[in-house]
This record gives sequence, C-alpha cells and structure tokens, in this order.
Amino acid sequence: MSLGDEPGYGDSSRGEDGGYGGSGQTRTRLPGGGGGDVYGGARRGRSSSRSLVTVVGVVVLLIAAIAFANRGGDDSSSSGGGGSDNAGTSPTAASGERPVGSKDSGIPSGFAHSPVGAESAAANYAVALGSADMFNKTRRDQILSAVITPSKVAEFEASLDQAYTPQFNQNVGLNADGSTPQGYTFVSRTSPIGTKVTESSADAATVEVWCSGLLGLAGDNSTNPVTSTWFTITAQLEWTAGDWKIVTHSQKEGPAPVPGDDRASSADDIAKAVEEYGGFTYAR
Repeated sequence: MSLGDEPGYGDSSRGEDGGYGGSGQTRTRLPGGGGGDVYGGARRGRSSSRSLVTVVGVVVLLIAAIAFANRGGDDSSSSGGGGSDNAGTSPTAASGERPVGSKDSGIPSGFAHSPVGAESAAANYAVALGSADMFNKTRRDQILSAVITPSKVAEFEASLDQAYTPQFNQNVGLNADGSTPQGYTFVSRTSPIGTKVTESSADAATVEVWCSGLLGLAGDNSTNPVTSTWFTITAQLEWTAGDWKIVTHSQKEGPAPVPGDDRASSADDIAKAVEEYGGFTYAR
C-alpha cells in the first residue's frame, strides 16, 4: 500500500482510480479455483521440465560463483577503477554510507546531503507513506509532517483527508472509521526493492523507488485477503532544515515479475508474519 493508491492522489493510473490496484477494491485470486480458505488452496504442480531448468540454473550459478571466487587478484583486464569505485557507481551495489542517525515520529531522519542520501530518504519515506498508520488521521498527520516539505504539508493533509473516506476504508476491508474489524489483522506495507536518482542538484533530487506492496485483511472469512502488487514511486525532494523532504509524489504500476508457484499462506500465517516481522531502515 502506498500514497499513490489513494483515490484522487498522484498522477498515475493507480493513484487516480482510487484504492489499491486502481479500483478501490483489492483483487482476490482464489488459488486452485476452489473454496475454503482464500489464502490457501492446492499448490500448482511443477512440470518436470521446469524442475530440470531450475536445477540446471542453480548448478550454473554455483559454477559461476566458484569461478569468480577463484579469479584471485587478476583484475587488471577489467574496465574502470578498483572494486570500491565500481560498487559506488553500480545501481545494485550498496554505497556503504550510514543512512541515518535519528528518527522523527518514528521515521528515519537526518539523511546525508547527497544524491545517495536522497535515495535513502525516498525509500524510507515510501515505507512510511505505505504503512497501515496512514489510515489513522492522527498518525497520518504526524507522518506527513515528518516526510513532506513544510510548505506542502497542509496541501498533502487536505488531499489525503479527501482520499481516506469511510467508503475507501470499507473498500479495503476496514470499518468506516478506519479501525480494523474484530478478529482480523489489517496489512498495509511497502517494501522498496531499489532506488534510482533521475535528476539532482545541490539542494534538489528526483528519485524513483521500485516497490512491492501488501494490502488486505487477514482473517478466516475475509473478503479482502492480503494481496501483493508492484509499483514505482517518483518523489521530488528538496533539502530543507537539514534534511531531505518530499515536494511531490506520484506512482505508476510495475515493473512486475511473473508470479511464482508459491502456495498462498493461511490467514493465520499472514497475521502472525505481520505481527512478528518488523521493518528496516533502508539505505542506498
């Protein structure tokens, strides 16, 4: 779940249509086409050819890893500088910089005044804006004050107050007032997969954050089971009062991988996972 999923928010198709997945309703896919627990169902069978491909793939990866490890110090033929320089420019490698040393309203703050710091800020802000706390008015306002540039906070608050309506709350399985029905666990999480700076200057940066999201109501009789989605957030940030803050925020669908053969877990397993597994402080 993320900010762009709300009705009337963002400039993408998902954010404009309203709700998670762009329709204000979660999408329910019943595994195996059978009844019973909407989270369960029979596991789809794996073909022998697919299993063979998987085994071969693992073997190839192991051989490649061993060959790489045995290369020793023969790096003279590689282009560019040393290993540390390559890591600093690779889009998939960690920068090694410490992300933050403090928090504001429970949200990481105090990011480095650099493009790397802007990436870390955008990733952590995406998590906060896609959390279940956004369905609580008091908590939502605290989050916005922590991640949005001061001059835009009132605008964001007004926009989201219009988005988080009683009807929208009911669409995602909550009570009209945004509370969770008794006996259920509400899930709304955003997990950044990667970040990319598309524009930057001394005090401004535009960052794209590729994310996976979870949204739904975990419970035996839930008609809005927890489902996953993939989307990319674009955040324009500015350096103000010693930290990066969001100026504008939008979202688009994908890139989405092909769904795997994992069997959907039970409602109890999903609820326990949400309660037992905490989040991360994301760093570039």
